[in-house]
Amino acid sequence: MKLLLKKTLIIIFSLLIVSCGSGSASSPDIENIPVTPPQTYPAHPLIWDVVTPESVGMSSSGLEQAFDYSFQDGSFTQAAVVIKDNKLVYERYRGMTDNEANILASTLSENSDFYKSLYAQRDQNSYISSWSTAKSFTSFLIGIAVESGSINSIEDSASDYITEWSSDERSSITIKNLLDMRSGLPPACYNFETGEIEVCLNANDSSSGGNIIYADDQLTKCIDRELAAEGVPHPWYESGTSIFSRGAFQYSNCDTMVLGEIIFRATGQDVQTYAEYNLFSKIGIDASWWRDFTSSGQSNGNYLAYCCLDSTARDFAKFGHMLLLGGVWDSTNQKYSSYVDLIKNLESYGLQFWKICAKPQSQSNCEKWIVSTVGFDGQFIMIDFERNMVVVRASLYAPIQNLSQDRKMKLNTINLSQSNWIATVPGGLGSSSSSNFNASQFFSLVENAIE
Repeated sequence: MKLLLKKTLIIIFSLLIVSCGSGSASSPDIENIPVTPPQTYPAHPLIWDVVTPESVGMSSSGLEQAFDYSFQDGSFTQAAVVIKDNKLVYERYRGMTDNEANILASTLSENSDFYKSLYAQRDQNSYISSWSTAKSFTSFLIGIAVESGSINSIEDSASDYITEWSSDERSSITIKNLLDMRSGLPPACYNFETGEIEVCLNANDSSSGGNIIYADDQLTKCIDRELAAEGVPHPWYESGTSIFSRGAFQYSNCDTMVLGEIIFRATGQDVQTYAEYNLFSKIGIDASWWRDFTSSGQSNGNYLAYCCLDSTARDFAKFGHMLLLGGVWDSTNQKYSSYVDLIKNLESYGLQFWKICAKPQSQSNCEKWIVSTVGFDGQFIMIDFERNMVVVRASLYAPIQNLSQDRKMKLNTINLSQSNWIATVPGGLGSSSSSNFNASQFFSLVENAIE
């Protein structure tokens, strides 16, 4: 594969401070954590009947209009899927258009043929990447760990597992605080001069959670953070008066990284292994998490609990459908339904899920809200509990794996040939262009197709 030029790389690394980033080499007790052998569960994959929209009370022409919007030239859309009344009613896939390739070529270093080749035709078996949609998966794994007894409660102190916090004021941080992004711990950013993860220096860098994705070890410094000072201005905090109060919402990739480590220390399994045996196999998902590039920590690299889960659009839809059904089913009964109820009844951001406006009434008012995952470059799993519907949308994706084929993240700002990264389009590739896709508009058009 022809490499992108250094100019492109610089742009990539300036834009990849995105909302997306679990084992710790810093824990003194990490080697003593018992690794639990995986249990084998019977798989009960979600298998849908593929039906006409009309059979579930939807209009084919209305859905065509919605999908034409989602896949318009310049949207950089790879995949979209609609599940309604437990059936697959509509899906569409594509590669990059000539115009989109030209848009990228105008701001990046390669010619349009390079991008056309890299993002060639896609189908239902093509991977998409989650970015921060993975946060919602991590959250549900916490819910599974609670309801299966590995974690007592989300109201427990996180220091029960992150023992580095047990002897100072961080012992007051609960698991729910981390889930809700209200830990009081400042967001962390990568310092290119020191090569270390440190407290973000401004609100712009911290607004998308902090660019910890540049670091080889993306966990240790997340654990080492100290609580932010109460009631004083902080350069990374931006809200009305800019005076930070502990308990205030502050989006942070580090908080989710810590949640991934809690899963590991509570269960003896990293998030990938725990998900495979307790979630993925139960609903028929084939998914692979990226890891950081350290050799220490979990499984030769800490799994990036805050981002970077690769799977198909259909498999992401299965996750949303599982929530619609109220949890995971085994051979006899429904499991983890209590956690689903918490997600279903969210009033704002919480438990690593978003509330987004599905039907804007005006510029400032919303007629209808739904629960959704949200990831950089427009990765969405939109869940309408009222309409019994899941809508998935994802941008074009190609993994760049120059150093390994096992999805280990390495971002080298000097040499692209020494990098592995998630090349979604346009932001993940570093283009200054933006997508003309809007999630609320897409969902509203899909809902309008219900007759």
